[in-house]
Amino acid sequence: MRQSADPGGKIWDKDAASYRADPVRRETGVVKRIIGSALRAVLMAVLVAVPSLVLPSTTNDAAQITALVALVAAVVTFAEYYSEYPTFLEFRDAAPFNRLRFLGLFFCVLAASILTASHGDAPPNALQSFSDGAAQMLDIPFSPIRLLMIAFADMAHLIALDLVAEMASAVFVIAGAVLLLFWIHARFIFWPIRKKAFNFWINLPLFDPTSGRDVLFRLKRDASLNLVLGFLLPFILPALLKLWIGLFDPAALTVPEVMIWVVCAWAFLPLTLMMRGIALLRVAALIEEKRRRAYAQELQAA
Repeated sequence: MRQSADPGGKIWDKDAASYRADPVRRETGVVKRIIGSALRAVLMAVLVAVPSLVLPSTTNDAAQITALVALVAAVVTFAEYYSEYPTFLEFRDAAPFNRLRFLGLFFCVLAASILTASHGDAPPNALQSFSDGAAQMLDIPFSPIRLLMIAFADMAHLIALDLVAEMASAVFVIAGAVLLLFWIHARFIFWPIRKKAFNFWINLPLFDPTSGRDVLFRLKRDASLNLVLGFLLPFILPALLKLWIGLFDPAALTVPEVMIWVVCAWAFLPLTLMMRGIALLRVAALIEEKRRRAYAQELQAA
């Protein structure tokens, strides 16, 4: 038992005091986790509901489906962040990886929704002018924007191709800006160890470092695959979309909410893969540096 006297001469037990303080800290941590999880769940629900909130006319069926998807997204998000143990979400404890992904998707959906709601307005707003200028710059031969327009060419009588070009250009620029911001953060601001140590199990729950070949080799291999696939996906998805339009009824794409999510997914999926590739390369660099230091210390000790 550790005892100490305060200036007034009273004796108190440090072990007992720390024992009594632990439940308070645990309860505070639980409350913070609940509040953080609830806030993230609300933000995910708002993200899903953005098209229905921005578009001037939304059918009852679309509103009901949106409400259901928003509820499911909120429940899954709350369960993931409330749990002390990881399930499937990567880099949960390595901010701002998931925050940037959320912001990227949110601004993509918001921009596409605003462009759809304001299509045909005269004079055009600032976002329309910016998207139109970006479309003219990016609409070059063999560009992802041009390939996406070719995929929708057979539906020119059902959808406005100029609107699709504006949405695709806007979300493409937003995704590129988010990717550049994350690369700068990871490269120059010492992510993910700037504030605390990197917990491999919590941040990469689906990656087993004990199976297969050396963990460093597997991290670099997975990072390279993610970067290559993320780069190629904007060119591959339009081909798959054109194949889908040829095999199935494309009438679903005439619904504004569906078109918004299709265009946003076209930009967001490559963004996620490339961000994951950059993150895995950064983790591999940290492991390699730690091994180099340990090897140098062993040589000095010998």
